[in-house]
Amino acid sequence: MSPQEILETYGPRESMPYDVVIVGAGPAGLACAIRLKQLNAELSVVVLEKGSEPGAHILSGAVMDPRALDELLPDWKARGAPLNQPVTGDEVLILNARRATATPAWLIPECMHNEGCYVISLGAVTKWLAGQAEALGVEIFPGFAAAEVLYADDGSVRGVATGNLGIGKDGEPTENFQLGMELVGKYTIFAEGARGHLGKQLIARYRLDEGKDPQSYAIGIKELWEVPPDKARPGLVVHTAGWPMDPNTYGGGFLYHQEANRVTLGFVVGLDYQNPWLSPFEEMQRWKTHPAIRAHLEGGQRIGYGARAITAGGLLSLPKLVFPGGALVGCDAGTLNAARIKGSHAAIKTGMLAAEAAAAAIAAGRSGDELAAYPQAFEASWLYEELDRARNFKQWFKKGNLVGTAMTGVEHWLLPKLGIKSPPWTIHRHTPDHARLHAAAACEPIRYPKPDGVLTFDRLSSVFVSNTNHEENQPPHLTLKDASVPVAVNLATYAGPESRYCPAGVYEYVDAEGGGQRLQINAQNCVHCKTCDIKDPTQNIVWVTPEGGGGPNYAGM
Repeated sequence: MSPQEILETYGPRESMPYDVVIVGAGPAGLACAIRLKQLNAELSVVVLEKGSEPGAHILSGAVMDPRALDELLPDWKARGAPLNQPVTGDEVLILNARRATATPAWLIPECMHNEGCYVISLGAVTKWLAGQAEALGVEIFPGFAAAEVLYADDGSVRGVATGNLGIGKDGEPTENFQLGMELVGKYTIFAEGARGHLGKQLIARYRLDEGKDPQSYAIGIKELWEVPPDKARPGLVVHTAGWPMDPNTYGGGFLYHQEANRVTLGFVVGLDYQNPWLSPFEEMQRWKTHPAIRAHLEGGQRIGYGARAITAGGLLSLPKLVFPGGALVGCDAGTLNAARIKGSHAAIKTGMLAAEAAAAAIAAGRSGDELAAYPQAFEASWLYEELDRARNFKQWFKKGNLVGTAMTGVEHWLLPKLGIKSPPWTIHRHTPDHARLHAAAACEPIRYPKPDGVLTFDRLSSVFVSNTNHEENQPPHLTLKDASVPVAVNLATYAGPESRYCPAGVYEYVDAEGGGQRLQINAQNCVHCKTCDIKDPTQNIVWVTPEGGGGPNYAGM
């Protein structure tokens, strides 16, 4: 049965009215909910979260700038916020295959300084924020995925509908079938994170990206390690550039020492990479073998793994933030500062600004219109100033790592010393990430070493420690517009890049009956990183919401 047939047969759906509906219980969505209740305790506010609990799908480095949290909850320390480990030192290393060259402290660009910041588990911070929101009377529904945007007759957004539960692989309702419900609000705030499923639809429907540079993304592959006490250096923040990336591919590593003998580390690869033989997962494994990185991990044990796309285009790719009936906040809009490798402070700030605009509009008796006060407040904020200072960061790296590194030094080291806050020039880009891939025949294949199971690992063992799980008897949430394209185009022209860019082993080419090959989709492995939705060269793969509660269940990430 089609979704429409199911609705006609089993409907109508139950409808629950609220003042504000928020999609996504990450830092942006929860900050929005908290600020709404701070401004008016009588407002009815609900937050939908597709993960099994707040924080289950949250993945970030993470070094957190507490500036926005200071504004949202000034007494966060007294409230027990899990920001326990201040940054104690910064290292910026330039790697070649054998050596690491440390950047002198006086030469480290302003954007790479982390004084006053904290090494955190963003998942833990998110769980804490959820508790603060619930204490104020916010309703949080974990395990419920917002699957559909609801529109009023005038074209404005009036809310969202959750996905149906208990639909089998064949699309037919099972004995466990449960119809989704509608959550209707005077305003709906979308805080789904990078490449949000519904945010993507809204940007297209309302042409919110008209006149903007194409959005740019990266994928971050992350691991959590427990190391021997003599290896622990709590608060040390290490960033690397160079090896194993080639000179024309954007990428770099991070390694942060947390409290309790834990090290969080990962590798970021720009999804504008050109060589289809490249595997971001394998690059991360190879990076760990560098002596400068291995030294932090030897004798330790990997206890966590995850991956997530990062919205990295910056201010020049930022879509219009509002539309009739709602707004985009955080990484659903793309407010991460790639130059600083930080987004949680931006997410919290945009959530607050959207809340303030929505609360004022509701107090004035409005609903369903554009919250123009939100982008106006954003453009007058410290966050806009910060993003404007970094607006060219990703664009420079399109010209190669040498140019990108040099211009980062100019814009984030030299100009501040000259008293110039924002670059007097603007660099644009015009090609989306998926269109940057070259034909496989024109590129050098990359041969990666086999994992040793101690320092380096394969995909499937990695997915296992991400605690990923999906109900097997459900329609696939990784869909193809045209089932013939993977073999006819992706395999024939690009040597099947989805089998390499996916960090979870979801896509593999296998022998087909009658000869040839076919694409097999192992949707149960999916860690919801959204890379396939972004990087597929034909844009034939479309990520849709699985049943709520499915996906990774990150712990300590």
